[in-house]
Amino acid sequence: MFTTDCWSPLQQKKITEAILFYLPHPQGNMAFAGKYEFESDENYDDFVKKIGLPADKIEMGRNCKIVTEVVQNGNDFTWTQHFPGGRTTTNSFTIDKEADMETMGGRKFKATVKMEGGKIVADFPNYRHTAEIAGGKLVEIYTSSGVVYKRTSKKIA
Repeated sequence: MFTTDCWSPLQQKKITEAILFYLPHPQGNMAFAGKYEFESDENYDDFVKKIGLPADKIEMGRNCKIVTEVVQNGNDFTWTQHFPGGRTTTNSFTIDKEADMETMGGRKFKATVKMEGGKIVADFPNYRHTAEIAGGKLVEIYTSSGVVYKRTSKKIA
């Protein structure tokens, strides 16, 4: 049996903090799991021009009703984006392990995806992608040389 009766309040606080540090994140293991449909975005044109997406892909992606499907099993993720017309992009990764990835422009590369403060963070070749669940919605932020693109998707399943 573990007891803290003989320790000062400060020692008890430090022990509690140490224990909490090693417990799973309060968002739980399935925080991202689900299917999300594009709802809105901000600064799309400036961002995709900044990262050098060709004009035809820029036009196809504008206000595109992308459906993002996230399967999560602990730190293992399969992140699939379904585009109108049947095109699909899938990135599978494990937090803190290098994985083969694909950019929104179709370029293949290797990256190590991190979890920072409940957000998924990945450094792509010419942009940084973060994703979080906020208010039950998937909020993705893409940043390239100071240009920020924000995409919000509502949960549909």
